[in-house]
Amino acid sequence: MAYKTILTVLSDPAQLPQLDNAVALAAAQDAHLDILCLGIDHSQAGYFFPGGTAYGWQEAIDSALSDAEALDRRVTAHMAACHDTRWSSEAVVSQSLGIAGLVGMRARFSDLAVLASPYAQGQPGDAELVTEAALFEGACPVLVLPTAQNPVIPPRRVLVAWNQSAEALAAIRRALPLLRAAQMVEITCIDPRQGGPERSDPGGALAQMLTRHGVRAQIAVLARTAPRISDEINRRAIEIGADLVVMGAYGHSRLRQAILGGATRNMLEQAKVPVFLAR
Repeated sequence: MAYKTILTVLSDPAQLPQLDNAVALAAAQDAHLDILCLGIDHSQAGYFFPGGTAYGWQEAIDSALSDAEALDRRVTAHMAACHDTRWSSEAVVSQSLGIAGLVGMRARFSDLAVLASPYAQGQPGDAELVTEAALFEGACPVLVLPTAQNPVIPPRRVLVAWNQSAEALAAIRRALPLLRAAQMVEITCIDPRQGGPERSDPGGALAQMLTRHGVRAQIAVLARTAPRISDEINRRAIEIGADLVVMGAYGHSRLRQAILGGATRNMLEQAKVPVFLAR
């Protein structure tokens, strides 16, 4: 198994570093890189004067299309030097409410989406919608990159955040090409439930499964001392020098995480290393 189709979505020229990281991963995986240059129409019908809705919409769509085409030209010029990468770029337009369907359809037929952290400084306001569209509507794993550093490809040391959930197992299965290439993979179990299905052997069955796939896996069982699970994961990732964190995404609803917070949202906001998410 390998990633043969990788998707990245851009809606602002400031996201070109994200493109460079996607190119590096596509080259390492011998994959085709699909680049979606997204122009977004933020107009609302109620904002236009009576009788002017059609004219207002057309002007907003034309502006979004112009932005998408300009970004596509920037991308084409940027990719001219990438002779070792198979790639294609497309300029598309969507209203804000249509992002989920548009990005989700592209992500559905991709093996992996590579996106910058939606909460990083300088990211466009619709970046969160793009990330969630790939995960939910596209059912596609997403490699989320902090903008402060370039990812190590393939990662040498990987932290797998294991909480015995279906989302975590889905992320691990999708991350197998990266896990097999790593020098060390730590299955990190934070304050595991004593009454859980693994009982006195947290991570044991998972370590066995990964070992049979050729993954160099080991287990670390940690007590929870920080108020948030994401704080523990970030701290442990730094301790072991991890180049990548693999974890399940949105075990709770998106609405709950938006209001109350959650491990997924907190990791996207604070992660110091790339995070591989799936559900």
